[in-house]
Amino acid sequence: MKNRDRVPAKAVLRRRKAGAARPRKAASGDKATIRRLRAELKEALKRIEELQASADTDFLLAIPNRRGFEHGLQRAIAYIKRYQASGALILLDVDRLKPINDAFGHAAGDQVLKAISEVLTRQVRASDVVGRLGGDEFALLLWNLSETDAKAKAAMLEAEIDRLTFVFDGQSISAGASAGVAILNSHSEAGRALEEADSAMYVRKAQRRHEANDSVTANAG
Repeated sequence: MKNRDRVPAKAVLRRRKAGAARPRKAASGDKATIRRLRAELKEALKRIEELQASADTDFLLAIPNRRGFEHGLQRAIAYIKRYQASGALILLDVDRLKPINDAFGHAAGDQVLKAISEVLTRQVRASDVVGRLGGDEFALLLWNLSETDAKAKAAMLEAEIDRLTFVFDGQSISAGASAGVAILNSHSEAGRALEEADSAMYVRKAQRRHEANDSVTANAG
């Protein structure tokens, strides 16, 4: 009876081989699933990066918006503090964008903004950053500039923008811009630097307005 119940050794070996073959099929399927999931994860991460970049970019000008620029400024100040580097922050406000929008429409204003953005990006180094904080206000993050050099750069940018002319409905129009400077060092904070540059920009805007009035008065005389 015991001999009849005994399973032949060859049958046991066949069962073991059959049992060993099954996991290989499962493993092959698992590998395909893993490859698919990895591809899906890679695509999802790529999409997340694209969305994050979009959230930090001005849709009209394809430069950093306020969010993107402030992130860059915070990173720059952290670098400056760690490595004792230096830099400058320039805030630049377009002088007559609202009257242009009111008189000729927002498409005209967009044309002015695009031209100014091109001037700014053309006049900085690859390591510098140009952003639009919103409306008619731009910001520039410039590396390794002294206060004297930063103010000279701001004056040059004003002059370049002053030379821009546009023709809308047969009228020749200029926009102009006023720039304020804040120096970045190991004691700087992003919010305070923006406030300092903003205050300097409004002082400069009032100065330019006064200069323009004096020029009109002199010409009239």
